[in-house]
Amino acid sequence: MICDVIYPLLVSLSFSHHIYIALQNFTNPFTHLPFSLIIIRPKMRNFGNSPAFVILGVFILSCVSHVRSDASDHRFKEGDPVPLYANKVGPFHNPSETYRYFDLPFCSPDHVKEKKEALGEVLNGDRLVSAPYKLNFREEKDSSVVCKKKLSKDEVVFFRKAVEKDYYFQMYYDDLPIWGFIGKVDKEGKADPSEYKYYLYKHIQFDVLYNKDRVIEISARMDPHLLVDLTEDQEVDAEFMYTVKWKETDTPFEKRMERYSMSSSLPHHLEIHWFSIINSCVTVLLLTGFLATILMRVLKNDFIKYGQDEEAADDQEETGWKYIHGDVFRFPKYKSLFAAALGSGTQLFTLTVFIFMLALVGVFYPYNRGALFTALVVIYALTSGIAGYVATSFYCQLEGTNWVRNLLLTGCLFCGPLFLTFCFLNTVAIAYSATAALPFGTIVVIVLIWTLVTSPLLVLGGIAGKNSRAEFQAPCRTTKYPREIPPLPWYRSAIPQMAMAGFLPFSAIYIELYYIFASVWGHRIYTIYSILFIVFIILLIVTAFITVALTYFQLAAEDHEWWWRSFLCGGSTGLFIYAYCLYYYYARSDMSGFMQTSFFFGYMACICYGFFLMLGTVGFRASLFFVRHIYRSIKCE
Repeated sequence: MICDVIYPLLVSLSFSHHIYIALQNFTNPFTHLPFSLIIIRPKMRNFGNSPAFVILGVFILSCVSHVRSDASDHRFKEGDPVPLYANKVGPFHNPSETYRYFDLPFCSPDHVKEKKEALGEVLNGDRLVSAPYKLNFREEKDSSVVCKKKLSKDEVVFFRKAVEKDYYFQMYYDDLPIWGFIGKVDKEGKADPSEYKYYLYKHIQFDVLYNKDRVIEISARMDPHLLVDLTEDQEVDAEFMYTVKWKETDTPFEKRMERYSMSSSLPHHLEIHWFSIINSCVTVLLLTGFLATILMRVLKNDFIKYGQDEEAADDQEETGWKYIHGDVFRFPKYKSLFAAALGSGTQLFTLTVFIFMLALVGVFYPYNRGALFTALVVIYALTSGIAGYVATSFYCQLEGTNWVRNLLLTGCLFCGPLFLTFCFLNTVAIAYSATAALPFGTIVVIVLIWTLVTSPLLVLGGIAGKNSRAEFQAPCRTTKYPREIPPLPWYRSAIPQMAMAGFLPFSAIYIELYYIFASVWGHRIYTIYSILFIVFIILLIVTAFITVALTYFQLAAEDHEWWWRSFLCGGSTGLFIYAYCLYYYYARSDMSGFMQTSFFFGYMACICYGFFLMLGTVGFRASLFFVRHIYRSIKCE
């Protein structure tokens, strides 16, 4: 059974479809390219030296003797049938709201063949079926009739609503994408929406470029003169046709992706990306300078004051952070929850690092998000042992006794909210009959992965953490009774400090966030993973620095409850990212409808919660290192 679960994951991860599409306009990629969409064949890469292959090697050896790609070599002779699959349709501005191609009353072939899909493709909402068009290799056709059909009144209304919402279709020709709109709305010279004319395209022209026996490029154009009028609620006759034109090109097969791989690296886009990098670097430099000139100078003076003339110090009352040396390492409240949050945050940090590694070596490509989903599921399952080890080990260091409950809490801290969100959103997708609704078999596969991989590794990590028997390294002894925290101004409370801590890291990444959102929740390509990785490193540095600074000021104010505060301040950037979601939805996108809205805010809530845990862990670890360092530098009784 485990082989049946892991095998499709390996196939999807190791033989990802590398697809590029040229988008000339940011908000609407079809404006300047009249469906001149670029088709790139899936390219097989060697992952023998990649981290993912090393991690999954044990599963490869135990489940399959060798892994083969189920795709052909994509070489064809004249007249050979080339596979063409229809994928999905949906509103252009609602990327999550997609439906099966034949949910619209198009011409359906006699035998609809469904393409077997990997786990990541299903999670991405792909549902490929055989298309009604026949595009044999180098075989031209001129206005070939697909079918003649009388559209009923209900079908006309159905099509008209789809045209009104800017429905697009997606197909795959030889595993390569084709996009196009299904119709158009004539608004010219009409102020009243009731006067708009609605038309359905009934003729599509495929222009295919080939080099010897391989497809190099394909574009799809809709004939603006051959239309079906859908304005009135009445039966209409429709004759769906298509034309195929072939043209030879000298573009080598190995270089055909280079023309389109730069679509997200156009000069004006690169300028914005580098501006984002410079902005982030300036933020880091300013913050570093602040720490160097203020914090380190103050610490130096503190060390001198606390280190000299110990006899004189006995006659005067201690003040500042040394005054609370007997309380600063007092274990926090809700230590089981705190340890579970650190374990989950460490796992998510490890997951992010591995995803960046795979992205930098070239695994993830545009319109191949199935590979990203597969990698997320597999790596999260395999890193659950890290969460169990870190959480249980730290919990035992905090003198916790019920490590089993702590382990259960660790396993549910992130997966629990994610599971509840998925159940709600999957129910919404089922109600809409959308392709985002996961089939029962896919849900079973995910449950099996969680049962057979995630849970056992979590338990093994917890057992290893419990048996590590590491003691918490505290430079100072903790007193029996805690000191009373003096009254503090309102701006030193948790919420204002979180707002201050989250703003600076967010200001370092907000420009790059726009491109990421436009890619994840739109049709824009994002391939500059190196710049994104630099921004991620800057995010970590700024988060660590600002959390350390705020922790020092908290201790200087004789507030020794810094454990949870440092975690909350570090993770507060996730709250700023979610606030940016509100801005993006209402000001920078055209998304609408209950399904798209619930998907956007539901899954972004889970992502931002993951950022909260991950950055909270970074903030606490940096603060713990800092606090240990300063208290080692003075003499504590």
